[in-house]
Amino acid sequence: MKWNNWILALGLMVSWAPVPLVGQAATAVEGERPRVAEFVPEPLRDQAFPLSIRSMMRGAEVVGEAPTGVSWTDDSRWIYFRWRPAGGNWNDERDLYRVPAQGGEPERLDTQTADSVAVLFASGALSRDRRWRVSEVEGDLYLVNRSTLEVRRLTRLPESASSPRFSADGSRVFYTQGGNLFALHLADGALHQLTDLRPGPAPEDDPAPKGHHAFLQEQQRELFEHVRRLDAEEARAEEAHRRREARGTPITWLERDERVGSITPDPTGTYAMVVAVRPASEARSAQIPFWVTESGYVEPREFRSVVGDEQSVPRAGLLELATGEMRWLDPVPAGNPGDDDEKPALATAFTPGWSDDGSAALLFSVTADFNHRRIHALRPDSPDLVLIDELHDEAWVAGPCFTCTGFIPNTTRVYFVSETTGFAQLYAADADGGNRLALTSGDWEVHSVEFPEDRSRFLLRTNEGSPFHQHMWRMEMDGSNRTRLTQGDGRFEGTLSPDGTRLAVVHSRSNRPPELFVASAQPGSSMEQVTVSPSPEWLTFPWIQPEIIHIPAQDGVPVPARIYRPSDIGAQANGAAVLFVHGAGYLQNVHEWWSNYYREYMFHHLLAARGYTVLDIDYRGSAGYGRDWRTAVYRWMGGNDLSDHVDGVDWLIASEGVDRSRIGIYGGSYGGFITLMALFTEPHVFHAGGAMRSVTDWAHYNHGYTARILNQPQDDPEAYRRSSPIYFAEGLVGDLLILAPMVDTNVHFEDGVRLVQRLIELGKENWEIALYPVENHGFVEPTSWTDEYRRIYELFERVLR
Repeated sequence: MKWNNWILALGLMVSWAPVPLVGQAATAVEGERPRVAEFVPEPLRDQAFPLSIRSMMRGAEVVGEAPTGVSWTDDSRWIYFRWRPAGGNWNDERDLYRVPAQGGEPERLDTQTADSVAVLFASGALSRDRRWRVSEVEGDLYLVNRSTLEVRRLTRLPESASSPRFSADGSRVFYTQGGNLFALHLADGALHQLTDLRPGPAPEDDPAPKGHHAFLQEQQRELFEHVRRLDAEEARAEEAHRRREARGTPITWLERDERVGSITPDPTGTYAMVVAVRPASEARSAQIPFWVTESGYVEPREFRSVVGDEQSVPRAGLLELATGEMRWLDPVPAGNPGDDDEKPALATAFTPGWSDDGSAALLFSVTADFNHRRIHALRPDSPDLVLIDELHDEAWVAGPCFTCTGFIPNTTRVYFVSETTGFAQLYAADADGGNRLALTSGDWEVHSVEFPEDRSRFLLRTNEGSPFHQHMWRMEMDGSNRTRLTQGDGRFEGTLSPDGTRLAVVHSRSNRPPELFVASAQPGSSMEQVTVSPSPEWLTFPWIQPEIIHIPAQDGVPVPARIYRPSDIGAQANGAAVLFVHGAGYLQNVHEWWSNYYREYMFHHLLAARGYTVLDIDYRGSAGYGRDWRTAVYRWMGGNDLSDHVDGVDWLIASEGVDRSRIGIYGGSYGGFITLMALFTEPHVFHAGGAMRSVTDWAHYNHGYTARILNQPQDDPEAYRRSSPIYFAEGLVGDLLILAPMVDTNVHFEDGVRLVQRLIELGKENWEIALYPVENHGFVEPTSWTDEYRRIYELFERVLR
């Protein structure tokens, strides 16, 4: 096919007529098409920040990037953090800053200084007496005297060390390296290898020759002295090797090709919990072509497999370090939940840790069907696993703080988060499974569980009181005296100082990005702002706080949404509406804090200024509203989540006077998927849609996400057929814009290509596709962002106005 014909077949954006701009247009050479990306709507032209598509899609250049990696020094005097304020090169990494505990002007550290002080604010394990910290920095281990901040380098090795922790008496540091466990004696620097885990089979397990092969081998020995001599030499070498190994670390053989996932020693160095993983040897990995490369050639690279393909399988065991003997553990009872007494495999297994006295360990596991999550305790001197908590869900087990579990300090009591009541709440139970207690309760969610350094109480982040806010709380170990530490609207993520007196808080509101604040760690304390991330021009713009409303759904459930009205911007409504669909499915975008979709937030101001009413819905499946909301898309994505958007349109017509014949929709990833389903299955409700990096067929997406919601395609083909837009493409009536990154390692470019072929074969004409040759799933280049949203804007202007 000739190149020009190929372009036309794909429907690239070569035939659209220029969109007339009302009022001001960007300066251009006479006769040129007006630059849509530079256009600023009439009500906003006197602002210092130009609200054009090109301006807002500069992203971090104008908004900055939030403080991350907030850490205290051990003496509680300094806070270190990574940050990039507006300005500078958008592709730079965040620089290192610090600020005193009492606040003040943040100090930027140059690269050399940042490297030299990296150990001082690194996270790490504390000794039992809290005098010492051991941390891993760039693969090596360092010991920090927490009172003097003196640093001692412990390792200088070619292979990275990880997961350092102190022995109970503080004399040794345990760490893992190359899939094995080591102990470093701090007094003299002596190093002991504690495990020797190897992929099997063990030599004695090698199968002996059989049949004709055995006959030939024995015949060789019988006939030839040379062969008998070689056999004797090999036997002597093997015996010498066994004697050497007997003097060293005992060998523990795993299965063939099995690898070590994690090793967690007890505080005494007597036992270790081991998780080993058998890889999916038969799985096929998709190849992603990289089109624009340094070599000038297209370079295919392998990435993930697809849902339903063979998956890696973990298993856990208790290893006695002195003998190398492994006791493999089985957290799945026969016949539950498999059919016909068939024992299912595990999808997840890991060790949350040991009790402080080393008497008990925990095992967290999820079955391969994702219906069961179990937390077991075990004692090395007992052969039995003790069930602490089991969570069963006929859809799939998950939720916020899903893996939050461990031992309450200085006890053998276990804490864990469970959706037993339909909302993620914190519980505790003894290591024998008894004395279970709900530490929190209510129709709200626990989002994080931590302990202050003195380990005297819980430090929580929850959405208690409203799903649209998240605050920091402290609470006694028995659940009493739960007290809120932060005040105001938005989201508050706090990091407590080691001495427990100060709180470093990353806080944002719906119209202000996250900034670092400092405050006293007392309820009701005022916060002092440390950082200012956006540019001065951006801050002068009258960014709105979108009103949160509730839309009555068909089943009577109120659906949360944010609305952007033209009147909020000082504009006149034009009668059209646009619905934005957030991505990820399980993600919250209706709240009072800064959105991950901040470019879209700005874009919605532009649309509202042009007269569009914009609706942003937390549809069924979104995060923040409990188990029933989370699982309402089980076996049918594009069901309740799409009907929530249809109900949103009905509400806009009834309450906002929107014209039913002028409805647009757009979104990326899961939002692109819903956009496709909307245009294909509700063609008389939605008339124009922009679908970015969209899943078009769930049978081609990854296993971990998709199998939870839709099961496996070979087991539940109906769920995939009714959830995949490619099966409904014949329903397209409105105008569709497909925007596809070509090196997408998440939703593969193949998804868009297959849909294009389907549309071609169906003879559909009212669709277009735009390609982005260097972009992955999350766009990076401002020019790509600009091109994407210019096209979406032009689509709505052409079809809806």
